[in-house]
Amino acid sequence: MSADNGGHLLAYVKHFVSGGMGGVCLTLAGQPMDTVKVNLQIQARPVGGQKLLYNSTVDCFRKIVSQQGLWGLYKGMGAPLAGITPIMAITFFGFSLGKKLQQKQPHDVLRPHQVFSAGMLAGLCAAIIVVPAERIKCLLQAQANSKVKRFSGPVDCARELFRKQGIQSLYRGTVLTLLRDIPASGMYFMSYEWMKDKMTPHGGSVSDLSAARILLAGGVAGMCNWVVAIPMDVLKSRFQTASESRYRGALDVFREVLRDEGPRGLYKGFTAAMLRAFPANAACFLGFEASMKFLHWLIPDV
Repeated sequence: MSADNGGHLLAYVKHFVSGGMGGVCLTLAGQPMDTVKVNLQIQARPVGGQKLLYNSTVDCFRKIVSQQGLWGLYKGMGAPLAGITPIMAITFFGFSLGKKLQQKQPHDVLRPHQVFSAGMLAGLCAAIIVVPAERIKCLLQAQANSKVKRFSGPVDCARELFRKQGIQSLYRGTVLTLLRDIPASGMYFMSYEWMKDKMTPHGGSVSDLSAARILLAGGVAGMCNWVVAIPMDVLKSRFQTASESRYRGALDVFREVLRDEGPRGLYKGFTAAMLRAFPANAACFLGFEASMKFLHWLIPDV
């Protein structure tokens, strides 16, 4: 193996490992508001004089805690926590690969649109794990406030879905997930790299940015990601938690949301998503950068 190939492989491994570390940090910091977001997104429109179960983000948060305790905010975390390491590992690996494919020399600086392209590849690569993990997570979050308890946990949920309809049930919502994650991941990495570049002093190195600046860049990147992702995330959550016979496809759920709630329906859970986005992704990128620095120290580049 040549030195160049060895260096590329080592870089991919470092991004893979550090991405997994970032994913763990993201889940631990972001799960409570993710639970609130999903519950807001999937609540049905009231009929026959009924009232909305949740009137706002704060109301949803308060009711979950009062009815289920603080642990209720972490319902469904088993699936994303078990899957987040490989998900974010593959995401950051895909981003590293996307950058390498566009660089003529190892240290070439990419333009924003090239970083966006690398980010889109990252979203595509991670989908193979993201889709079933999101399907399980959303079902467990949805049943937390239901009288009918279909699943005892993530493993039971996965086993039951597979037993009834095979692998296609686990991958229900794939199209909507891709429509969410490919452009949103592009925005995610582009905004992060842009923020880091703008905060680097003239003549300084991006690698020397303080933890506070990494947290700021990561938090802003997370918010930019969700500005792009939220409409498709609403449709995905609805589609993945509905009965298999309710919607024929992605367009069906899109039409229903517009018909019943108008364009605003596509932004249900937006406040919760934004409240989650900053701390969760600030933690993610800080974990990633800290891991990369440690691995650079432990195993210097070839």
